[in-house]
Amino acid sequence: MPAIPATPASPATTRTTRSAARRGLAAAAALPLLLGALASCGYGSQAGGSTNAGGSPNAGKKAAAEGPKLSADTVRLGYFPNLTHATALVGDQEGIFQKELGGTTLKTTTFNAGPSEIEALNAGSLDIGFIGPSPTINGFTKSQGTSLRIVGGSASGGVKLVVNPAKIKTTADVKGKRIATPQLGNTQDVAFLNWAANQGWKVDPQSGKGDVSVVRTDNKVTPNAYSTGAIDGAWVPEPTASKLVSEGAKVLLDERDLWPDKQFVITHVIVSQKFLKEHPDVVEAVLRGSVKTNAWINAEPEKAKASANAKLKQLSGKPLSDEIIDGAWSSLRFTDDPLAATLRAQADHAVRAGLLQKPDLDGIYDLKPLGKVLKAAGAPAVSDAGLGAK
Repeated sequence: MPAIPATPASPATTRTTRSAARRGLAAAAALPLLLGALASCGYGSQAGGSTNAGGSPNAGKKAAAEGPKLSADTVRLGYFPNLTHATALVGDQEGIFQKELGGTTLKTTTFNAGPSEIEALNAGSLDIGFIGPSPTINGFTKSQGTSLRIVGGSASGGVKLVVNPAKIKTTADVKGKRIATPQLGNTQDVAFLNWAANQGWKVDPQSGKGDVSVVRTDNKVTPNAYSTGAIDGAWVPEPTASKLVSEGAKVLLDERDLWPDKQFVITHVIVSQKFLKEHPDVVEAVLRGSVKTNAWINAEPEKAKASANAKLKQLSGKPLSDEIIDGAWSSLRFTDDPLAATLRAQADHAVRAGLLQKPDLDGIYDLKPLGKVLKAAGAPAVSDAGLGAK
């Protein structure tokens, strides 16, 4: 705003000064709107200066006010602030989901681990979620097959056992140590319990006590727990694993090495059956956004990393270092295929760990909406491994 003259001015000067002041105020008022418009378009990621050059499908988050509204006014989408959920991070950050939803408003919520997301879905406060296989299996079986469907894939890999190299040098050294997992019954918790069983060790699945101590720890505090010596290692998703490596931990095991073709579902897309029945067009729109996001991630990995990092900064207040995000990204594969055959194996792991009775998974998948999206995109169909809804 122009300074007030210290001495009287002529009438002409006064008129000129007032006119300049009005122009300055108008420009100042317009500036936030301009900046907001640019920000809403996803230009200039703070994490790495990424833009929409190079084929980003982002049409801007203003899309919420544009285009036809679908059958629901709002869709509530959940995901984790993990790089294993980069499809959701990038799709949200770049406005890709919102573009596909048109006039239907997207509302997002983040979770630390799958069981709490399943609770939100069951409570009716969440419609669609990016989530891991173990809580999905548990939620489906506990509801006797009435709560949810898996409707798409998202990611494979991105999970590691990282340890304190001063205390653990071989897999045998893990016995008797304190190993963190994100939450009782979550995907990494089940994977670690199954791995421990394969070593011949006994662990009570509920208390986590036994030949190795399983310490259920929120991913946000796991690095601090490691640095203070409260845990000796962790079986965790990215970027938590790479954060621990930056604290001096070493990767003892990459979970990909335990699977045929180094592929296993770590994240897929679920929807409440009620929402799928009432709003199939909205589910298809979210899946179109997911497919387009994965295509962009795979075509433009550097820009996608910057976009995911920008969203993580927004959610946590701090971006990841290049060292952490590069180390994490290299172990991930983003795919529309839900890798249904590996879901069967993970269900068997939960049974063996003592966290689940032998489940009936018939009908856990409904890949018809994804099939329509993939066909329209000229992409091949994916399999439900015989577990599709009839």
